[in-house]
Amino acid sequence: MADAYGKDHGWSDAMKHILKFEGGKDDDPRDPGGRTNQGVIQRVYTAWRKRKGLPNRDVFLMENTERDQIYWEGYGQKVRFNELPPGVDLVVLDGGVNSGPGQSIKWLQRALGIGADGVLGDLTLQRTLDYPDHDDLIRKIITQRDNFLRALKTFKHFGRGWISRTSQVRKIGQAWAMGTVGPEIVWVSNMNKKATIVDAKPRLSTAPADATAAGGTVTTGISTVQGVLDPMQGMSSTVDHLITALIVAGVIATIFGIGYAWWVRKRNAELEDALDTAPISQVGANDNDEIPLEVKLEYKDQTQRGSETGNMAPGTVTTSGRTEGDGEERVNAPVPLDQIPEIKKQDAA
Repeated sequence: MADAYGKDHGWSDAMKHILKFEGGKDDDPRDPGGRTNQGVIQRVYTAWRKRKGLPNRDVFLMENTERDQIYWEGYGQKVRFNELPPGVDLVVLDGGVNSGPGQSIKWLQRALGIGADGVLGDLTLQRTLDYPDHDDLIRKIITQRDNFLRALKTFKHFGRGWISRTSQVRKIGQAWAMGTVGPEIVWVSNMNKKATIVDAKPRLSTAPADATAAGGTVTTGISTVQGVLDPMQGMSSTVDHLITALIVAGVIATIFGIGYAWWVRKRNAELEDALDTAPISQVGANDNDEIPLEVKLEYKDQTQRGSETGNMAPGTVTTSGRTEGDGEERVNAPVPLDQIPEIKKQDAA
């Protein structure tokens, strides 16, 4: 039976799937989400209760009615679940729960071939509705998501669970898009761990390779030794062979430096592409009248914060990593959601 929006699979069906993926209570120190209950992390729960004028409480004591409100207000409304087409709605929602709505919306936008600014504006929505093959669109979204997951340091711990989750979400989403039910969810360990950009793999520095290629430390050292030996050239075959070996070593070091620098730049470019960390000026044409401050802040230093929904790792977050703890203030705190023009428009509609 179709819901109020004409969907065979609506919000209640989506929540049943999401909660199966998220499981119950979890407090894995390797999980950037930290202390979590049914997919809701402590930080999100604390912020939600504060907005409601309620005292702080352990997320393990969260009530189901609170959970349902948090999911709808924090994820369902932000990805405009009820307005997205069947199947795509589940895929974008699940990505939002696991990695933040803004990140999930970027995967949708990249799959559509438009600028990925993480804001689901009216034309992004229209492009999604008009897309000729939602089954194919879902496949593209999951491909973007998988690339992102593989670019996280925590992939070595949680990758098997994450990829199982995205594979199952793709199959269920494509089934919904075609008007069928899809397969039953199979639980895999760690599929519920948060996958946020705060745990992105670091960029590699090209400085050592550039220095070598330009005659840096290695080649300079070789040249110094060679300079000492040059006056003795021709005096013995051993010295001559040694000078020749040093010349060859210098050439090899320079070639290695050039090759390594090329590989590092290629690897960093692939990392930036997978993580959607291009500077805001390079995002490209998009449909939104303006990019909210909240999204702009995300581009300043991706390692200083998690997603714009609060899925940030516990502890003090800096460019060099994070430490344990739950009491610190968020770095680059976003503006209140009700002050963002796009969300005002959505709420008014």
